Amino acid sequence: LYRDGSPLHLSPESSIDAQKQLGADIIIPLDELPAYRTGRTELERSVAMTHRWEARSLREHLKDPRRQAMYGILHGGTSAALRARSVETLCAWPFDGYAIGGSLGRDRVELLELLRFLMPRLPPEKPNHLLGIGDEESIRAAVALGVDTFDSCFPTRMGRHGTILTSDGPLTMKHAKWRTDYRKLDERVDGVVSQRYTRAYLHHLVRANEPLAGSIATLCNIEYTLHTCRQLREAILNGDV
Repeated sequence: LYRDGSPLHLSPESSIDAQKQLGADIIIPLDELPAYRTGRTELERSVAMTHRWEARSLREHLKDPRRQAMYGILHGGTSAALRARSVETLCAWPFDGYAIGGSLGRDRVELLELLRFLMPRLPPEKPNHLLGIGDEESIRAAVALGVDTFDSCFPTRMGRHGTILTSDGPLTMKHAKWRTDYRKLDERVDGVVSQRYTRAYLHHLVRANEPLAGSIATLCNIEYTLHTCRQLREAILNGDV
């Protein structure tokens, strides 16, 4: 535990119970995340164990669904054979949707190669989710391949480190060039933070090590990410994606 360091036993069943108590709309089963360079034998063992945990998680969830959804998590690293096995196994079970997890490759090239392999194999009538990916370029490329939703700490982490995501690209606010730039953080994003504060002001806060800088930059990045997703939804409805 974070308070006193005593061990806490987490099982597939207890993880589901915790998410139900939190009132989660989408519940994710307990799984294991092997590293990118995990060997084939160890990766096979991990995928098999994760599938067992997911089966237990699903059984626990179905005892009391509570109008909550549960997604199965597809594993297998960058192995096409193991990913196909994971799809075949989990898509035979009554999950409400599917999340793509595990190691997603060493870079965006491998990520997109994996998605090109996986997306046509997922049931089109159920939603899908890409775990841990949140940069704009990857989101745009993954949406074009059929990914529905995403989650990531990327926008908030960038904000904490003083970089804002804008229509002009990522901007590192510590640079002196922003000292007299009185433009809004992002004039093309309709957001409270993006329209209220200037780049010069945020630069001042960053240089002064003012904690408020991280809060403003984080909110700016969330607004920009939501703005990007709205654009993508409109493009999908217009048939442009």
